[in-house]
Amino acid sequence: MLKFFLWLKYLRRRRIVFLSIAAVALSVSLLTVVASLFSGFIDAFERSAVEMLGDVVISPPPGAIFEKYPQFVERLEATDFVEAASGTLASEGLLHVGRGNVRPVGIWGIEPERRARVNGFKDALLRQGALPEAPTFEVPGQPGKTGGFVGIGVVAQADPETDEYDQDAVLEAMLGERVVITTGTVDLSSSEQLPKRKMLPFYIADVAFSGVHDIDSGFVYVPIEVLQKALHSRKDTPATTMSAKLRPSVDPELAIAQITGLWRVFATEELGWSSHKAQLTSVDTARQLQYRSIREFRKQMWVLLLIFGVISSSVVVLVFCIFYMIVRLKRCDIAIIKSCGAAGLSVVWIFLGFGATVGVVGAGIGVTLGYVITKNIAMIESQISVIFGLKLWSSSVYMFNKIPNQVDWGWAFTFAGLAVAAAALGALVPAIVAALTRPVDVLRYD
Repeated sequence: MLKFFLWLKYLRRRRIVFLSIAAVALSVSLLTVVASLFSGFIDAFERSAVEMLGDVVISPPPGAIFEKYPQFVERLEATDFVEAASGTLASEGLLHVGRGNVRPVGIWGIEPERRARVNGFKDALLRQGALPEAPTFEVPGQPGKTGGFVGIGVVAQADPETDEYDQDAVLEAMLGERVVITTGTVDLSSSEQLPKRKMLPFYIADVAFSGVHDIDSGFVYVPIEVLQKALHSRKDTPATTMSAKLRPSVDPELAIAQITGLWRVFATEELGWSSHKAQLTSVDTARQLQYRSIREFRKQMWVLLLIFGVISSSVVVLVFCIFYMIVRLKRCDIAIIKSCGAAGLSVVWIFLGFGATVGVVGAGIGVTLGYVITKNIAMIESQISVIFGLKLWSSSVYMFNKIPNQVDWGWAFTFAGLAVAAAALGALVPAIVAALTRPVDVLRYD
């Protein structure tokens, strides 16, 4: 009770203690916001890979291509660990949207209905995303025409100030428009095997907006059979990758092992591949494919947290200075307490506990402040943009159209605990000085 009374007395009489509380709060809130934003960015990066690729991705050896992929997809879907599967044929080309409007794009030949079952592709479609039916390449009002999808960034520019697309206007302007893809393939009938140009006209059936800038501004989607006929007419239903969605509660590692075994049997028996070539086929989760990028992001996060952590370590020095000053000014109180029979260890705990209390209060305020800033980071960024004309978040740089705003509570509580320990550490030396105070010396001269 005496300790608690002294804590309240020092807190009420020595307003400078609030400076140390403010320092702890600012340090905790800063580190919480930085860690939460970085963690949210990494989580969004991982989630986008799963949403656009699927849970598991099967890739052929370099220079090879899958054939008869529909048969293997059927085998996958017949198992008890794969819910849906689909194939993708990828290529590169130039998209001609209008006079003088030509840009390089990645071309994905897909099966929209199957792809929508494998990942969240349907949710990215502006026109068909909210419809109950499965997505198709059918062009509204133009039956029988070859349809395709385009990324919203391929055919439109975001507002330079808000960095947002007028989705309704883009869809209204581009729906049903005729565009042409220029791509190429190697002419195997020629002895020199020269590249041969291919033209793929199609009508825009929908616009895709996934929220990932690199995908929205760099890809178009066409029927896989159209791309197969144009590029690989002599191959039997080819695909460059296959994706699968696992059933709920299925262990990804176990599923990868089973899919790998199933593929090796299919490749050797149905495609005539050698066992060595079949073994070179990679079967990975979408998260594993992004491992290198995620590892680099985490390194950057650690470096940034280390820098801010070093800066925040000044809290220890600040608490030390404030508490040392309190000890020097309260020598009479300390002498009276020790004269009444209090042991030196009890005096240590008075100031050490006071330092920990300052840390707890500051950490609590800091976590709360970090939560408020993180949850409202988009509004704060927009207000800074309006007031100062400074755009802090650009989807063309950070890949995503929205700033992550989920608080990483693991990091937040870690920083709070470290802040309490730092405040207690800063109060340790002054507490020892107070414990070593000799009452007779103080009372004699003071």
